[in-house]
Amino acid sequence: MAFGIIIGLMILVLAAVPVAAVLGILSFVLDNISMGGTLTPALAEIYWDKSKEFILVAVPMFILLGEIMLRAGIARRMYAAVIQWLSWLPGGLMHANIGSCTIFAASSGSSVATAATVGTVAYPEIQARGYNERLFLGSLAAGGTLGILIPPSINLIIYGLLTDTSVPELYLAGIIPGVILSTLFMLTIIAACLWRPAWGGKKVETSWGERIRCLPDLLPPIALFVAVVGSIYAGIATPTEAASIGVCMAVVIAAAFRTLNIRMLKEAFEGTMRTTAMIMLIVFAAIFLNFVLGFMGITQTMLGFISDMGLTPVQTILLIVVFYLFLGMFMETLSMMLTTVPIVFPIVMALGVPEFSDVWFGILITLLMEAALITPPIGVNLYVVHGIRARGGHFNDVAIGAIPFLLAMLAMILFLVAVPDLATWLPTLVYH
Repeated sequence: MAFGIIIGLMILVLAAVPVAAVLGILSFVLDNISMGGTLTPALAEIYWDKSKEFILVAVPMFILLGEIMLRAGIARRMYAAVIQWLSWLPGGLMHANIGSCTIFAASSGSSVATAATVGTVAYPEIQARGYNERLFLGSLAAGGTLGILIPPSINLIIYGLLTDTSVPELYLAGIIPGVILSTLFMLTIIAACLWRPAWGGKKVETSWGERIRCLPDLLPPIALFVAVVGSIYAGIATPTEAASIGVCMAVVIAAAFRTLNIRMLKEAFEGTMRTTAMIMLIVFAAIFLNFVLGFMGITQTMLGFISDMGLTPVQTILLIVVFYLFLGMFMETLSMMLTTVPIVFPIVMALGVPEFSDVWFGILITLLMEAALITPPIGVNLYVVHGIRARGGHFNDVAIGAIPFLLAMLAMILFLVAVPDLATWLPTLVYH
């Protein structure tokens, strides 16, 4: 039955049915087939109960924070400053892509927003400086994925809601893997440009004077990160309250940059409403599907199936990794997390391995979601980056350019499985 559900999900998604509708259709069909439609009357109560979760308010707040950063010109100034500091490396502005995505991710919480924002600013430089277009676009798509790993992260909030895991601990757990993954992406660019120097484009001329002068443009995103994440660990604010602090600070920064006006705020609010509505519709459709699956005993069936295979804990984790890599080719990341985590999470917890904790698994799942974002044919970040191309071009250019970064991400996933402390050391140090 579980495999039938997954196949059903894939067929509907490939048929271009909206993800929320896919989850809703499956919920009602399964309820009527297995439970005689007895669960549907409980729909309103389930949604009301879940919609009261205070942590969910952080989702539109972080989305609004990213929208204001984009429309207030904070991202453009940040990118110009990062260019001065990182463009001396082989690969030039491609390192600025990764560095800017890392900094922007530390305040936006969204991979799509990160890829779109930095990509819009960076794209004109491809032709201006003669970069290899595929590798340059691949660096934007891969760098954008950092938005859901480096705190604050919307996906980690939702994972915490699904599994009753501490969001502050998840945020701490994402810092070291996020920094390591950013470094791996930059090493990938260096290796490619040492192999093919022409791919690195024209060298950017700069000086220490220019680097020092641009430092103030790096302060706003760094200040936002310190305010948002710092307020959580200082015990001043919850993740939701911290997101609100970030929005207020972004408005003040926009005012300081003289970009705060009614039109900018209107566009930011509209963008936030569209994105939030899409996310929440998927979340609540998935919540009901998970409710139905729980009554059907799918989780227990999967647990029994895995147990009967006689795999070791590490082999089980590797099987889950392969499963998500395959599923990520056909499903959008948020819907994939919402539909599979309630089934897979109990399996991992049942392994009885202390190192494979709920916090560690949250980071592993997030890395697998990141891989799905740059895996065709439904890699969302690939489409986002392809969409910013003014000259058009083939989608394959972005997909091929992302392959080296996907390999780096797979290495990071295996590294995390082999060394779980990469994710758990900081939370353990702070909270235990």
